Amino acid sequence: MEPVNDNAMPGQPAVLISGGNSGIGRATALRFAREGAHIVIAARNAETAQETLGLTNAAGGESHFVACDVRDEAQCDQAVAETIERHGRLDVLVNNAGSIIRQRTVAQLTTAQWQDMLDVNLNGTFYLSRAALPHLAQTRGNIVNVSSYAGLVGFPGSAAYCATKGAVVQLTRAMALDHAAEGIRVNCVCPGSVNTPMIAAAWERHGPGAEELWSAKHPLGRIAEAEEVAEAIYWLASGAASFVTGAALPVDGGITAG
Repeated sequence: MEPVNDNAMPGQPAVLISGGNSGIGRATALRFAREGAHIVIAARNAETAQETLGLTNAAGGESHFVACDVRDEAQCDQAVAETIERHGRLDVLVNNAGSIIRQRTVAQLTTAQWQDMLDVNLNGTFYLSRAALPHLAQTRGNIVNVSSYAGLVGFPGSAAYCATKGAVVQLTRAMALDHAAEGIRVNCVCPGSVNTPMIAAAWERHGPGAEELWSAKHPLGRIAEAEEVAEAIYWLASGAASFVTGAALPVDGGITAG
């Protein structure tokens, strides 16, 4: 496997992925697994996580599951601690766990809905990053956060999602500056619509024609596959991106281009 940073330690890297049980997280786990990485899946759903473990182990990686609700600070600390206990190191943290509430303006959002979006999309990224940073400093490792094109531009009916994903972009930039001297790179990807269980549920609620409507928003005329976003995440974590930090990389089929 090519180094996941510009000063990698020998051996297989240890990669912790939140929300690695499905969608972009699962595709990312599989991408690292094909290079023989040690992967820790941190997620709430143990059943789907076990499916991911089977796929990643079959693909050549060594993977394990740790129960983690990213809204819980202690569980985030424990996920990092278990990674270090099992592998003795941490090279890459992928903050992928996320949630969305659609069709809610600020006037329509309840306080509980607003707080839940903050807890999952922003606080979880903060908790895991804070716990991981001391260990990443030892390996000159890196963090890849999963934001959204809605973190770069506004999107109707998604006030809480835009606010939290925009905050992830700015948190990425601030951490990149704060920890560059330690050799830690911090970047994020900003996907457009992606073919995942989350969007499938939205299509079902929307009714016939939803897939075509979502696809038409993107200049390339389609939505992304999770594997396409995973490739961008892998690249940012790899030695090929050794001089890239503080970047918010759109993987959005051109939706934010104009």
